[in-house]
Amino acid sequence: MNAHPKEIWEQCLNIIKGETTEVSFNTWIKSITPISIENDTFMLTVPNDLTKGILSNKYTDLIIRALQMVTSQKYNVKFLISSELPEEFLTLDTINEQNIKGSIIVTDEMSAMLNPKYTFTSFVIGNSNRFAHAASLAVAESPAKAYNPLFIYGGVGLGKTHLMHAIGHHILHNNTSCKVVYVSSEKFTNELINSIKDDKNVEFRSKYRNIDVLLIDDIQFIAGKERTQEEFFHTFNALYEANKQIILSSDRPPKEIPTLEDRLRSRFEWGLIADIQPPDFETRMAILKKKADVEKLNIPNEVMAYIATKIKSNIRELEGALIRIVAFSSLTNKEISVDLAIEALKDIISSGQSKQVTIELIQDVVSNYYNLKVSDFKSSRRTRNVAFPRQIAMYLCRKLTDMSLPKIGEEFGGRDHTTVIHAYEKISNNLKKDESLKNAVNDLTKRLDQQ
Repeated sequence: MNAHPKEIWEQCLNIIKGETTEVSFNTWIKSITPISIENDTFMLTVPNDLTKGILSNKYTDLIIRALQMVTSQKYNVKFLISSELPEEFLTLDTINEQNIKGSIIVTDEMSAMLNPKYTFTSFVIGNSNRFAHAASLAVAESPAKAYNPLFIYGGVGLGKTHLMHAIGHHILHNNTSCKVVYVSSEKFTNELINSIKDDKNVEFRSKYRNIDVLLIDDIQFIAGKERTQEEFFHTFNALYEANKQIILSSDRPPKEIPTLEDRLRSRFEWGLIADIQPPDFETRMAILKKKADVEKLNIPNEVMAYIATKIKSNIRELEGALIRIVAFSSLTNKEISVDLAIEALKDIISSGQSKQVTIELIQDVVSNYYNLKVSDFKSSRRTRNVAFPRQIAMYLCRKLTDMSLPKIGEEFGGRDHTTVIHAYEKISNNLKKDESLKNAVNDLTKRLDQQ
């Protein structure tokens, strides 16, 4: 049968629909996109790893049977995650289909694949990320003319990588001949090491300096790596002097990255620094609704509200909880409800809550531990019985929260961020040699986990 994979799949859907529940069909089967036929294998793309696992374990035989009924041939089935799609599967048909859907396809001009799901269209804007989004869009609209470099920082899972990919997609969409490279700092370091080992320094420098846009994720990881910092310093200078755009992301602002060379720190601050904070409730709800729409999931509002109330600090955890509930519903054949959500998330909600440590909570627990008042931490008192517990509290705030040093200092009576750095370094050093301090910090950490 010489029919197009899409035509074959449309006929298969009619067969599969009659052999599955409505929930299972809408949740799992409808998420599949046919991509090509390679010899005796029918290639299908799915949105994520969870869907791939469910389909592989529960629906492979059913899909194979449906294919055989439609084509009179026995095909094997292979599931590919759409964001990890190898270039050889980007056929003209799939490119056209994805363009119709509004996705931007990564072209061969890019040295590294961008996630097709991470675009400005799919990014949910809220008070916590509005500035970073606006800055990213400005850079994407006018590379090397708006802000150069653009430095985006924030905690894990808040959308930094999403914005980085979105910038790359937008630039390529507007100018397909533009040379854009997206890379993690870890990959940059590994490629540098290999280039030294294989005596390919010229090729390495050519790759990263003869481009129009460089996006480096998690730049904080080059701290402490002298040779990497040296190489990146010269790469930065070459691109900047050639009026090429540089975008960097980190889990903290440049001034808070330890063992980062001052010459790099100052360059990171030349352009615009934009932060992303944890999303508020309204933004968390919007993120969940967006995810449900994209994945074509029918989730009651009260279930999304339950998730948004329980998971506050991490977008990945939010979306993961939603998918977990859908999977639990499908596997147990139960309708999605708040009760089902409570049951599905009982293992991760408790651990998620224990991670939700705030500055206020730390101040409260540490002050009680040392028989002090929270107001003592915010006062100007410098006696050891107040100053040392205050330093421990600052250390724990730096260790257990995503708050910036200036924010921590502000919550301790408006102290300067350098005071927080001093407290963190002092406690860190003392922990290596003071057993009683180590026991106290461990005890405090356990108490915070139990809150």
